[in-house]
Amino acid sequence: MVLSLSASHAQTKQDDPGADLIVFNAKISTGNRGQPEASALAVKKGRIYSVGSNAEILGLKNSETKVIDGRSRRLIPGIIDAHIHVLNDSGYIYNIRWDGVPTLKRALAMLSEQAARTPKGQWVKVIGGWSPYQFEENRFPTLEELGKAVSDRPLIVQYAYNRAFLNKQAIETLGVSTDRFPRLPDTEFEKDSNSRPTGVVYGNTWTFVALETMVPQLTPDEEVSSLVYSIHGLNRFGVTSIVDNGSRWGYPRAAEIVDRLAREHRLNVRMPFVVLQLGDGSHPVNMVDAQLDAITKTAPISPGQNLYPALAHGHEYRGAGEVLQAEVHDHENFDRPAIVVDPEKMRRLVEQDVRKLVERRMPFREHISYNENITPFLDALEKLNEEIPLDGLRWSIEHAETISPENIERVKKLGGGIALDHKMALHGDAFIQSHGREVALQTPRLRMLVDSGIPLAMSTDAFRAASFNPWIGISWMVTGKSVSGSEILAKDNRLSRAEALKLFTNGAAWFMNTESEMGLIAPGNLADFVILDRDYFSVPEDQIKSVSSVLTIMDGRVVFGKQDYSALSPKLPAALPSWSPVKYFGTYYGEN
Repeated sequence: MVLSLSASHAQTKQDDPGADLIVFNAKISTGNRGQPEASALAVKKGRIYSVGSNAEILGLKNSETKVIDGRSRRLIPGIIDAHIHVLNDSGYIYNIRWDGVPTLKRALAMLSEQAARTPKGQWVKVIGGWSPYQFEENRFPTLEELGKAVSDRPLIVQYAYNRAFLNKQAIETLGVSTDRFPRLPDTEFEKDSNSRPTGVVYGNTWTFVALETMVPQLTPDEEVSSLVYSIHGLNRFGVTSIVDNGSRWGYPRAAEIVDRLAREHRLNVRMPFVVLQLGDGSHPVNMVDAQLDAITKTAPISPGQNLYPALAHGHEYRGAGEVLQAEVHDHENFDRPAIVVDPEKMRRLVEQDVRKLVERRMPFREHISYNENITPFLDALEKLNEEIPLDGLRWSIEHAETISPENIERVKKLGGGIALDHKMALHGDAFIQSHGREVALQTPRLRMLVDSGIPLAMSTDAFRAASFNPWIGISWMVTGKSVSGSEILAKDNRLSRAEALKLFTNGAAWFMNTESEMGLIAPGNLADFVILDRDYFSVPEDQIKSVSSVLTIMDGRVVFGKQDYSALSPKLPAALPSWSPVKYFGTYYGEN
């Protein structure tokens, strides 16, 4: 009898009515067509369980409920970045972030300030995320300016995956033009009249991946600190979920960094991942075979398996990608004409390697920027589908900047998705010079893609190819303007504010296989949402790129807060090392 009463009491306690968290007095844009707007919501056990008026929701309060006043601010679903490389930027805390810096003058001053505190043996680094077109000066720094800014430490300033600038100390440290420096394919060092390297390096993705291995590496504790601060930077803009689209570390090495953070209950973003296996660089590797070995022999894992089950979709394996073989990687250097891959190589990729994934029902993604390469890929995939039906298997083309109307329909018919990115917002001015304005105005075909009904997301492809700030991309989709203010999208190729936001919320959820429980403010959905610092739906268009979060909630708990909500924000540990640029400049310009 005592045992029965105890069990009854435990059951009653477990089912106590009332919300864990209530947010009221907010302008809620739910994304849910059945209930498009509301003023309050209630959360219990990490999920939204009621959405409605202030009176309705406040009636669900009990003595334990945390109540947050939205102060009439705009509340939206948490932002999902369906294609980003957080783990690839394990050196985040070693890097100066030029994201959002308004002038080249200030950017150069940041180099000088950081050089003064960078210890001997370390480098001063700016690795991607910025564009010369964001600066008031609208240009790249000169080698003279960079040499003056940093004269006694090695310096590298990397622009996307297009080029890098090295000072004299960096050239000497790397041994450029000597036997100490390895031969890197598709890499060009600019030379002066005496055939000496000037410090400007042109290359592609693999060039800069290799360069990153030649500079000082982080300690394990610094890797964790780096992940903490990169996630904090994402939370600052309202990002609550990401798909990590591969890193140079590969699986399971990259997962170990996340695991340590997860064990300490400090993983403040849902982080599904795909696996990219580059090998150790000592010899060519079949990347698909290497992945299959990693997930079946080295550290067995299956698609959809969550390595951090305490958080729904916390660190979940989502398949292969984004590069399945290095030889078909068409990069995305808008400073140059399109890289057109031999169609036979595309056919071989699908027939030999994608086949292995389809046979095993393994989701996959493939980076293809240009339509010239999408066509032979789809030719081969259609033939494979006739032999081994894809039949609902989740797959996608990543980037697809110049995809044609015909190929959009072919992807849709095969059941695939397209994950776009916002590089045109940062680098579209260069694209105009390389490909022409008329092509740029329809790159990508946003209106057609949205109207097609194909599974579609916008993403950042951060932290190197572009900025991790999703509002830059949202601004571009709505206004048609790049960071320089140039018209980069035709008027008939732009989106409404609601459409643009959907590509970073419910649209992006498809790429996590979570569209039934993420991307909307609706009962049963995961409790991921954001209160914005200004009303996205009513501010002038030129303010959209400056939107950020004042309160970010993931899994029903506060992961970021500022202004009225600063006291709710979890305290960040001190950045490692003590001289980290993040400590002094923050994760994004204007944060500190």
